[in-house]
Amino acid sequence: MAAGYDQPMNPRSNPPRALAAIDMGSNSFRLEIGQVHQDRYRRVDYLKETVRLGAGLDANGMLTEEAAQRGLACLRQFSARLAGFEPGQVRAVATQTLREARNRNAFLLRAQEALGFPIEVISGREEARLIYAGVAHMQPGSEERLVVDIGGRSTELILGQGKLPRVAESFGVGCVSLSLRFFEGGAITEAGFRAAQVAAGAEFEEGLQSFGREHWRLALGSSGTAGAVSQLLQASGVSDGRITPQGLRWAMQRCLEAGQTERIALPGLKPERRAVLPGGLAILYTLAAHFDIAELWPAKGALRQGVIIDLHERRLALQHRRPGDMRDTSVAELQRRFAVDTAQAERVATVALALFDSALPDAEADNRRELAWACALHEIGQMVSHHDHHRHSAYLLTHVDAPGFSQSQQRRIGELVLGQRGGLRKIEPQLSSETFAWQVLCLRLAAIKCHARGEADAGAISLRCRGREAQLAWRPAWAERNPRTLYLLQEEAAAWLRSGPLRLLTAAAA
Repeated sequence: MAAGYDQPMNPRSNPPRALAAIDMGSNSFRLEIGQVHQDRYRRVDYLKETVRLGAGLDANGMLTEEAAQRGLACLRQFSARLAGFEPGQVRAVATQTLREARNRNAFLLRAQEALGFPIEVISGREEARLIYAGVAHMQPGSEERLVVDIGGRSTELILGQGKLPRVAESFGVGCVSLSLRFFEGGAITEAGFRAAQVAAGAEFEEGLQSFGREHWRLALGSSGTAGAVSQLLQASGVSDGRITPQGLRWAMQRCLEAGQTERIALPGLKPERRAVLPGGLAILYTLAAHFDIAELWPAKGALRQGVIIDLHERRLALQHRRPGDMRDTSVAELQRRFAVDTAQAERVATVALALFDSALPDAEADNRRELAWACALHEIGQMVSHHDHHRHSAYLLTHVDAPGFSQSQQRRIGELVLGQRGGLRKIEPQLSSETFAWQVLCLRLAAIKCHARGEADAGAISLRCRGREAQLAWRPAWAERNPRTLYLLQEEAAAWLRSGPLRLLTAAAA
């Protein structure tokens, strides 16, 4: 048993601190329920279903209805197991297939309804970071390590030491996509293996310097493909579980002798793994050759445990027991990289959050935090150009690598920042969300209040919510000293009356 890990509990007894992760991978969907206490991880329950979502992308990049139905059926099963869990105890993440699918938004609406919890599509680098978090917690060690995770449609490589990932990258090749392309109809040939290895090598080539042998001492294989190959090599008496080039050649030869994926009969290999084994072996052999991996050890820990560890850290941050989660670190790094005027960002945040708290005192914590992050980063586009900086800021926030954030959360923050100034029509679809409308209103009012970049004085103006009516008031003495700011606030009220979903009314405070 690895340090930091305890044996599973009774699978139907959920302790009060239990957290749940749903990993919607390209090959399998997994539900992990675990508990983190005093830096030790205890598994409570684990469910896995082979969904083959990645095999359901058609030639146009659309997820087929058949594949969608397989995914939805699995999520309904997970939903039944998660009965009684609060939203803050559950995090669901989707990976490469839904990063690629052109109709992913339509599927996500149905998927979230089936699961009963929000689903985040995470970037490849965020997936890699979470994989490393899971491995580092479940298998602690101080040596420099290369972690390899072969999924259905992507492969993640991470270099790290201890709990700190130093380099993380996602490559667009996986066991499902490679098997479908080069072992069509399940036919296994030498030509297929050669072509698959060339294709995989082309993907990995740009990582040759970053992940070269000189950067690590131990190589670990995380998740399904590495685990399956390790098990079959050990069960066949070829190795003690470590994956070697010799062992991979032996496994590929057995596949060639079988000729068809359905005829592969190897000890320790689960039937649902047969169809994607050739692609997985081709990737492993390519990695061994390109990165000089003489031994790849199966890792304890994977994406799903990393999600739970990350969720645990977020909850501690909210309880002010630790300085902050990874998203706070990413925001500070983006401020530094784009030379943000942090004093102005702090002024805007002080006013915006005071308005938001008075208008919506019962808002969810993440809604408030998204507004705070939008305030912190609303001017990063000024590094590109002062003109239309809100549009540059929104683009950067939507596309920049920001560890800890999902792609969907980055988009929401980018849309908030896009709405900080100018007409409201450009964010009209998003304004159908009442919470988003209040977030935008508070950001816009704060930007106006602080436009002169002077003292914040958050108490000078106040905001009250009366249904869909926003009542903005100000201290008369402040208004007399700041006629230009007052003019801009009244112009803002007129803009919301023309085209906003909220009716903004203004008056001097009594």
